Amino acid sequence: MLVLTRRKEESIIIGDDIEITVLGIRGEQVRLGISAPAQISVHRKEVYDSLAQANRDAQATAGPLKSFLRMISGRKTPPRRTVARRAGHAAERRRRSPDS
Repeated sequence: MLVLTRRKEESIIIGDDIEITVLGIRGEQVRLGISAPAQISVHRKEVYDSLAQANRDAQATAGPLKSFLRMISGRKTPPRRTVARRAGHAAERRRRSPDS
């Protein structure tokens, strides 16, 4: 872990496009400003941990739920086709094409 000391209005840079600035200090609280690209999510750790747990919980229930829904609908799961198989079929169609 890198440990840095910063004063009010001082910043640190992470990579080329993330900047963290100390905006203020009141007692034991430090106010930080974070500038980052829109595609990078920024969360407080406790919020991130809560989101990660919710995602794990949802994944754990998704499998049994999908199986149950298939069972009550009477449909079987279609076979999965891999990208390589689809690419192979496309190449085969091109070889058989009368236009070539």
